[in-house]
Amino acid sequence: MNEKEISYQTTNTYTTVNTLTSKTKNVWFACHGIGFLSRYFSLYFETLNPEENYIIAPQAASKYYLKNEYKHVGASWLTKENTQKEIENVMANLNAIYKAEQIPSTVNFYVLGFSQGVSVALRWVARYKIPCTKLIIYAGSIPNELTATDFEFINYDTTKVINIVGDKDEYLTEKRMQQEIEKMQLLFGDNYFFNTFEGTHQMSMEVLSSLAD
Repeated sequence: MNEKEISYQTTNTYTTVNTLTSKTKNVWFACHGIGFLSRYFSLYFETLNPEENYIIAPQAASKYYLKNEYKHVGASWLTKENTQKEIENVMANLNAIYKAEQIPSTVNFYVLGFSQGVSVALRWVARYKIPCTKLIIYAGSIPNELTATDFEFINYDTTKVINIVGDKDEYLTEKRMQQEIEKMQLLFGDNYFFNTFEGTHQMSMEVLSSLAD
């Protein structure tokens, strides 16, 4: 048995909410968690001021049926299978979206990863030195291979790094939370903000509203 590799061009979708205009203040580049589709994930942002906020939600390419019911579809960014090659595919996807959207330098640019989306968002920002006003790590794990060197390009006078987690998050045990805090300190030193909210492993519209300030 031989496992071979082939390259080919593929097409994927992504979702935007609202319209990018001269009145737009904040552009969100929001990577969903496992089991989401971008069009459903983006619904959490609809409570934000539509004139001031423009949302870009990339779509993970690996789709599957949820709960083995063959009704509802979700998606995953990465698995342990062929991970390094899949990371390359995901990075190419995010870069294509970033280039297509032509985000003006005059707006606040927020990069947000939720749950599994944290890993792809952080890898993308680190690898391509993406300038952003806020880097939001929302209820997810930081990839182990990232180092402080990967984020040396960040100017903390213009970039705010925020780690957010629900106080009842069922996936973040006390031990795992300590590990994530240690990773944050390793990567960003004291240059980050750690916030909790009342809730489980979920997106919070109230939290998003506070981040838009």
